[in-house]
Amino acid sequence: MTRSSFRFAIALTLFLSPGLGGCAVAVVGGVAAAGGVGYEAAQERGVNGTFDDMNVTTQINNALNNQYGDVNVTVYAGRVLLTGSSPTPQAKAQAQQVASQTPGVSTVYNDIEIAPSEDPWQVAKDSWITAQVRSDLMFNGQVRSGNYTIETNRQSVYLIGSARSQAELDQATQLARYVPGVQRVVSYVEIRYGDPNGPPPGTAQAGVPPPPGGSNAPGMSPAPAGPPPANAPIQVEKL
Repeated sequence: MTRSSFRFAIALTLFLSPGLGGCAVAVVGGVAAAGGVGYEAAQERGVNGTFDDMNVTTQINNALNNQYGDVNVTVYAGRVLLTGSSPTPQAKAQAQQVASQTPGVSTVYNDIEIAPSEDPWQVAKDSWITAQVRSDLMFNGQVRSGNYTIETNRQSVYLIGSARSQAELDQATQLARYVPGVQRVVSYVEIRYGDPNGPPPGTAQAGVPPPPGGSNAPGMSPAPAGPPPANAPIQVEKL
């Protein structure tokens, strides 16, 4: 079983566990539906761009072949984000070299940690965070959620994609910041003004925390145990 499928299985088990409530199932359904053609068409990169990125992801995963640790590959518009873990700095550097040599890759962001592989409980927590961030973005009218790809590793949330304005990006990072359990938010999101998919969003209240009680929609399952997210720093990488 691949790392991604293992993470999905863990997350599905967590969501369907007794006592978590029915809304969690709806979140899983929404995330699964996000992989459909309609969702991809709503993205700025379009269906063809998404297909190209999936092809690049497959090529990189095949080339890595689990030789450099537990590395996760995320691709958006030819930009590659590497997360996960490697046993040594040399393995981390080699993983980046393999990714950068793949046709169709324009940039590689190497956020692999030198650490052992995550245990199943950590994988489950990361999967829950990813699903919650995706849900919050989808239900926020200021953010075109289809243009964001989310990866969570050791409770650090990584965003990659494109935003229509700085205000939208600020809103997206703030939403991620206040999801329970999040330790850090790292943004590799490009700002592309004048997105043809829609007009710029209205004035976003960037930097303003959500109301007390968290970002969960009514009926949403409670967050997994974790430290308060109020101090989760936001790290925006210069692209």
